[in-house]
Amino acid sequence: MDSNDNYDTSLLVKPPRSYSNVGDDQVIEAGNIASSSSQNLQHLWGGQGNDLSYTLSHQRNKERWLMNYQEATIYLEEGENNEKFDTHPKSQADVPAYLIAHHPFFHVVDILASLLLLSLAVIEKPAVNHIQVPIYIHASLELLGITILTIDLIVKVRWQGIQTFLTHKRTLLKCLLLLVMVSEAITVIVRQSNHFRVTRALRPLFLLDTYYCRGIRRFCRQVFQSLPPILELLFLLLFVMFLFSILGFYLFSSNDNSIYFETLPKSFLSLFVLLTTANYPDVMMPAYATSHISALFFIVYISIELYFFMNLFLAVVYNTFTSLEKSKVKKLMLHRRHACEHAFRLLVSKRHRNSISLCNFAGLMKFYRPGAKKIEIYLTFKALNSSCSGSLSLEEFYNIYSLTDLNWKETSKSDFWFQKLPGCLRKMMASLNWFVNWKWFDYFVYLVICGNFIVILYEAIVASTSEKNAYVPGYTHGEQLSWHSIMFTGFYILEALLKILGLGPTKYFTDGWNLFDLGVTVVSLVGLFGDLDKDRLFFFIILRPFRLIRIFKARKRYRDVLGTLFILADQLWSLVVTLMLLYYFYAIIGMECFSYIDMLNCCKNNSAIASYYSNMTDTGYYYLNNFDDIFISGVTLFELTVVNNWFIIMEGYAITATEFSRIYFMTFYIVTMVVMTVVVAFILEAFMFKIGYRHQTNENSSIDYLIHTQTLSVDETHMINNTKMSCWSGDLIRNQSPAAITDFHFLGKKKRGKIELSLQMYKDEIQDWIEEEKVPTPEVVTSSVQPDIVPRQPPVFNRLDSYVSISSDIPCVSERENNVQVSRRQTSSIV
Repeated sequence: MDSNDNYDTSLLVKPPRSYSNVGDDQVIEAGNIASSSSQNLQHLWGGQGNDLSYTLSHQRNKERWLMNYQEATIYLEEGENNEKFDTHPKSQADVPAYLIAHHPFFHVVDILASLLLLSLAVIEKPAVNHIQVPIYIHASLELLGITILTIDLIVKVRWQGIQTFLTHKRTLLKCLLLLVMVSEAITVIVRQSNHFRVTRALRPLFLLDTYYCRGIRRFCRQVFQSLPPILELLFLLLFVMFLFSILGFYLFSSNDNSIYFETLPKSFLSLFVLLTTANYPDVMMPAYATSHISALFFIVYISIELYFFMNLFLAVVYNTFTSLEKSKVKKLMLHRRHACEHAFRLLVSKRHRNSISLCNFAGLMKFYRPGAKKIEIYLTFKALNSSCSGSLSLEEFYNIYSLTDLNWKETSKSDFWFQKLPGCLRKMMASLNWFVNWKWFDYFVYLVICGNFIVILYEAIVASTSEKNAYVPGYTHGEQLSWHSIMFTGFYILEALLKILGLGPTKYFTDGWNLFDLGVTVVSLVGLFGDLDKDRLFFFIILRPFRLIRIFKARKRYRDVLGTLFILADQLWSLVVTLMLLYYFYAIIGMECFSYIDMLNCCKNNSAIASYYSNMTDTGYYYLNNFDDIFISGVTLFELTVVNNWFIIMEGYAITATEFSRIYFMTFYIVTMVVMTVVVAFILEAFMFKIGYRHQTNENSSIDYLIHTQTLSVDETHMINNTKMSCWSGDLIRNQSPAAITDFHFLGKKKRGKIELSLQMYKDEIQDWIEEEKVPTPEVVTSSVQPDIVPRQPPVFNRLDSYVSISSDIPCVSERENNVQVSRRQTSSIV
């Protein structure tokens, strides 16, 4: 009997125990991975006779389920990481490369290689003082980092295929950049000397391409997507500036006392600097001294450019950023739904044609969350199964991203931790719990903080008016502790102890505000001992005023501001890293162009700025604003970002190097202006989002956390602890009785991310998004019985295989095999 022959599996003996991990269900649809594996298995067993047909059937089924679990996991990860399905493995041979490329160790090596390339700027010429190394060392380290990144590209080519690889713009750019850097590194080693290498400024692109910087990559993508309207408004701003520069040239070029409008380029440059207000009112005074009416020119210019266009600039960026943020949430939600649909089709079986059984969900979680415990898997399934049907429908499976990361903990029926204490202690702890939750207790704490503020303010005033500051290291009034320091610090410690006992350690240490209060209390305690040794603990002494930040909890508006900061912590980190990479880019270019210039006494022939670069005057420290190494360059660029007297730095390099160096400083200002405007829009959008979320959802205390509660019966806990996951059944969920005293209670909790908060806020629009995204799907008929779930488009993994019949006893692996089985059924029915 050939391996392709059809037979009735219902007549077979019950599968042996060794195959129970795949269940009795047959695979409806096999993906590329399972199809490839089945073909290999068929080649291995084919032609050995009827005695192996039973083993072959169940071995194929087991192999397909394991492969389907793995492929479904890949789909879910692609949806979670917002990766395109074009890069999905097309066969089993591509899976090893995919798994290597997505292994945490590989991600760590990738980011370490990128950081290695970035850190070379510290030891390359111009290097930081006392850190410069021989050329062959940093060139060899560069080749090492490039080699690791090249291996990363080779693995991606092996998994994605050359065609997909070449159509991916970011990967192709990375490949070209690696080729250029390899040739440059080899040139440096051969010549044993450095040369002009601006391409070093592009090293941040490698870091952006790493797995752990995907949030930074998304932020940069949003910035680039915001550029079209920004560039249009920027062009309008510069055009109006050019018109005013022409007008200023004709009005003030004849003034011998003014050096700002002598030529048209100088006129444009002066008005460009005036946009930053760095040279105001100096630029106006010569013309104003000649005619007071000339002030009207500058007033009109500043009003139009600074107060109108710059605020309009922020409004446009905010509107664009908000639209992109909503569009990003929409696309990510739809992308994750598609990923769930692809995974769902790989997890349904002949027995559960329109739903995922518990054992199949457990098999998926072995790959999707390999570190999850059995009880966590079961609780997650139960949280997803809101219908209590014992199996997951597609609508329930859509929620897998929000519920799989819940941290489950067993709780008692009461939220109080002291229920198991003896009667006297339990009553005492209950009273203490009521006391620390009493609103007047909080008001009293705020009153004490206000009193502490008055004392600290009084100490600061006394210290500032004394002959010598009492808090300067090396000066003490005797090793004595002030009574008010002991009193306030003791009160804060007592408050923390009362809350820990009243609320319970778990509840106390999982609350962000309590941790903040505890941190302030610890600083206060260290500062208290700092009064004994001001020389060693001076830093903690000056940090004591930060305890007053606690008073901002008293006002809801202040809590919203600080709450926005907590919500944006991850995204603000992406923003900070983006700014640092931007600084790195300009710092490398600045070092390549200006590191050889000594700015000390560089501008003796220019009376306007000569005093700023002379060490003989009180203001002559500007020679320190140079590009001698990567860290000093960063400080110089930050000063340019602040824009106070930034034009003095620009003019110094224009005089000592070349006038074209102004292009570097002016473009840096424009780029940072755009980025900082996006930053302001980003923070504004986040704050407005938090306020809007509160108003729309009417949520207050639970806004930051997603909480689920579940109850397990004794039978369920027995099944979890004593039965293999492959033998789990959803019957206990479907037939569950009302809660009993012996039931176990569990609480699942996790911190909500921005995406989850956004989906909750836009929940009224989600259905409209789904309806808009739906497109007509050609009807595909594969058998007389059709599944209830019909995907909108053929899956990526099914390019080689058509839909398999769900009515066949043995799942098909190819369209040819399916046609053979259908024809045999027809022949059998005729006979």
